[in-house]
Amino acid sequence: MEATATQAKTTGQSLGWKRLLKFLLPSLLGIGMFLVPISLDDQVTIGLGMMAEELKTLLGATLPAITVAILCLSVVLTALVKIVRPGWSREGVWHDMFDVAPVWFMIRVLGALFGLLTLYQFGPEFIWSRNTGGVMLQDLAPVLLTFFFFAALLLPFLVDFGFMEFIGALVSKPFRFIFRLPGRSAIDATASWLGSGTVGVLITAQQYEQGFYNRREAAVIATNFSVASIAFSLLITTFVGLNHMFIQFYLTVVVAGLTAAIIVPRLPPLSRKPNTYYEPVGCQIDEMAPCDKGLFRYSLELAVARADKAPDAGKLAKSALVNVMDIFLALLPLVIAIGTVSLILAEYTPLFVWLSYPMIPLLELLQLPEAAAAAPATLVGFADMFLPAVLVKDIDSELTRFVVACLSLTQLVYMSEVGALLLKSKIPLNFLELLIIFVLRTLVTLPIIAVMAHVFFF
Repeated sequence: MEATATQAKTTGQSLGWKRLLKFLLPSLLGIGMFLVPISLDDQVTIGLGMMAEELKTLLGATLPAITVAILCLSVVLTALVKIVRPGWSREGVWHDMFDVAPVWFMIRVLGALFGLLTLYQFGPEFIWSRNTGGVMLQDLAPVLLTFFFFAALLLPFLVDFGFMEFIGALVSKPFRFIFRLPGRSAIDATASWLGSGTVGVLITAQQYEQGFYNRREAAVIATNFSVASIAFSLLITTFVGLNHMFIQFYLTVVVAGLTAAIIVPRLPPLSRKPNTYYEPVGCQIDEMAPCDKGLFRYSLELAVARADKAPDAGKLAKSALVNVMDIFLALLPLVIAIGTVSLILAEYTPLFVWLSYPMIPLLELLQLPEAAAAAPATLVGFADMFLPAVLVKDIDSELTRFVVACLSLTQLVYMSEVGALLLKSKIPLNFLELLIIFVLRTLVTLPIIAVMAHVFFF
């Protein structure tokens, strides 16, 4: 009610050029960095992706060593705070970042240990091999470091100057009707499709902590709209030898993904999440336009009112620095630890083969060739989104490779990235719930993908 009253008051003010420019200029910068597709070297990316790629090229072979240094620094600072308890760590963001529960501290230690063993290729080979620790340190960590560095710096331009309010109010009715979500969640989806699913989760987590999503909405958006980017989809199709069918491939991913986004949130555990807001801030959103105002005018007034309350340059810089440190020192160790363990289980144990036995009859029912060989790939994506493509790249049937590759992009809950980020965030989702959501998305999207694949390959 307080947020609604405040919005009613602020949206009653006149729209002057100065107020409009404060909304438009930063928002256009955010749109340009996160949401405008750019074709570069025959691949589709975004401005943020271009900057990340340039930084990755600049740092090159030093990125794994930088990653390990960050992982070790996280352990040292966490131990310092837990043992010495310096004054600067007793409250505020540093307290939240480093005064963690013992289990999270051990995960940071594990992440640093895995990083060191992989960098120096020392100790048990199953930890540092190219398909386990090597994937995390050589492939994933450089992307996360560079991408999240610029994402943390530039995200305020997209979310703090009114653009979320403007789009949210404009599309609130269809999103409420179809997905039971606020319209601003369209921004999360677009940022994921064009940029990165992890960036979509980052946006969702921040919006939840700022009071713009309730618990149910945040959980639904993070697990149903954080899709893999167009750029990564192109990578997958090329890897499995299906780049000549990219249009059909991505159309299938979109249709299956949207269907799952309608069905899965209406099932437990997501349907049982309460419609309550993060307690420290409460509800800060009201997207419904008053009947005496046009929708566009009201959307613009909400955007300008939000821009009026945007932080100044100093606060933006401080907030960006805290975001970068939180991602590097708190999130990265979690991703490395959980991702490496998941890849070890997938690569060196029969766990996913055993778990996939019930999938063989389902794949045979869907008339997919080489069902037994493909079955483990339908579940191994829970560990990492790239693993299904690795497992099926040598399968002869293009139809089966098409189905598994599409499925890997619609399952969304990957413990090496999105899953680790969600466990670290304040969004109310635990490991078991993430596993259930992964299975539900698999069961919902697999038949849709198979039917569309049979049509394309007829």
